[in-house]
Amino acid sequence: MGRCAVFLLIALMARLPVWAEPSKPEQIRIASEVWEGHTHADGTGLAWDILRLIFEPAGVELSIQSVPYMRSIGLVQRGHADAWVGSYLNEVDEGVFYPREAYDADQIVALSLADKPLPVLDSLGQYRLAWMRGYEYQRYLPNLRQYREVIRREGILGMLQLGHMDYYLDALTEVQSVLALADDAQAYRISELTWLPIYLGFADTPRGRALAELYDRRLEALTRSGGLREPFARWQQPYPFD
Repeated sequence: MGRCAVFLLIALMARLPVWAEPSKPEQIRIASEVWEGHTHADGTGLAWDILRLIFEPAGVELSIQSVPYMRSIGLVQRGHADAWVGSYLNEVDEGVFYPREAYDADQIVALSLADKPLPVLDSLGQYRLAWMRGYEYQRYLPNLRQYREVIRREGILGMLQLGHMDYYLDALTEVQSVLALADDAQAYRISELTWLPIYLGFADTPRGRALAELYDRRLEALTRSGGLREPFARWQQPYPFD
């Protein structure tokens, strides 16, 4: 190649735009309902400890916002948050992206009056059920037909006493918080049903997908190394990765 052609090629290459790889987000904005022992508003709790172990060693700072559960989903769908805490897999269909890995699991139980029949998964469909709005248990438990969604947990005990429902479904820790308000806890019974893995739900955007990929990669490494055992032990919760 002649010297003129070489100089022409160098000049053309110098004029080409330089495409930089997208930078990794330095912060993840996470919304969550306040759950006892899991996501306290002051930043303490099992989920916050797990997520710090996942993101902070990779240079991504947690920015948390405590809001009701349905609002946390809406913030992610509108791009005002990068992820929300405590979703079941594919619970929400639009504007969100689910990672491969669950960070924990909920023990799902039924709260009822003590004289109700002992429920099992296969027989739940014949009873009147209730759960918190947005929890979508009909997607994950079999043959549920008679159910209602409630906005607040404060009225659950009264609804059971008045016969407005037969069983209230929720995670064990939440049911225990409801039962702690009872004047006579012996009048009620908690029945174990199943376990459901819980995930972060990410915004379906390039930023959200990049954070989800980092989450999966770091969570896989931590579960292989046993790096998540300590927070589960500290918060006295069952370790779900064995």
